[in-house]
Amino acid sequence: MENKQEITFVNEWDKIFPQSDKVSHSKVTFKNRYGITLAADLYKPKKADGKMAAIAITGPFGAVKEQTSGIYAQHMAERGFITIAFDPSFTGESGGEPRRMASPDINTEDFLAAVDFLANREDVDPERIGIIGICGFGGMAVNAAAIDPRIKATVASTMYDMSKVNAEGYFGSENTPEQRMEKRKAIASQRTEDFRAGSYKRAGGVIDPLPDDAPWFVKDYYDFYKTSRGYHKRSGNSNDGWNVIGCQSFLNQPLLCYANEILNPVLLIHGEKAHSRYFSEYAFEKMTGKKCEGKSMTDGNKEILIIPDASHVDLYDDKNNKIPYEKIQTFFEENLK
Repeated sequence: MENKQEITFVNEWDKIFPQSDKVSHSKVTFKNRYGITLAADLYKPKKADGKMAAIAITGPFGAVKEQTSGIYAQHMAERGFITIAFDPSFTGESGGEPRRMASPDINTEDFLAAVDFLANREDVDPERIGIIGICGFGGMAVNAAAIDPRIKATVASTMYDMSKVNAEGYFGSENTPEQRMEKRKAIASQRTEDFRAGSYKRAGGVIDPLPDDAPWFVKDYYDFYKTSRGYHKRSGNSNDGWNVIGCQSFLNQPLLCYANEILNPVLLIHGEKAHSRYFSEYAFEKMTGKKCEGKSMTDGNKEILIIPDASHVDLYDDKNNKIPYEKIQTFFEENLK
């Protein structure tokens, strides 16, 4: 049955970044193949003419389009592309019930639906469409590139592989059958409780208040999601997070199993000091068979770019000027000709 949830937009500018006078902005919607209506901000260069190259953008995992994806989208529109920053299913202004669920399939489909939408616009050249996935949606972007050859170029910035981290823990710290079984049991038990309660328990967003002994990367997340730098009222990470059972499917549905079959160009971008850098290194190895080991590398049309002295969150916004917009622009110009 088609999801009939009504979409209500916030019309005033409520982004964490200032509005550019170089691009026009509008709100749009489109449906994915599950009938879920996705909400997006569309950015278009004011001097746009004819059919143009376009880029669909989303992420990080647990964020909304008013945060990081919107920053990337507006910058890339200033550089000559039509862009959309969209809220994934079950989050932000997009549809889907229950709220704050995640799915490796549906969230990959969200990218494909964005391509459907862009390919049918009169101002977009359907042969020149790319995508950008950020953080956890970097993994979904690579998965989308593996399944949909309409995506002519893909950027994954400061990516997480959500399957890998859920199934193995950070750095393989929970990578045994016994540890995975304990996770399965905990989620199964929570499902029983949720059904009994008639509601879904939330896992909580970024921890608040922040403990003194929190890992440094958690402090980085706090500095973005819980302060005026990046807080947004619709962001799960800024507030009460995903449902506890929300990521269950990632435990046994690996995202990158066919990454080696991606024919079109992929650019992976990661910070040198990011705790998550190994996800991009792993993805690069899956695509090319070459070990990266913390250095920028190119193999064929696959590239990994390591940003010196950058953390995971440095690639979320422009605070420390670490996002390589010129490189991203060049990558898409060369591959969306």
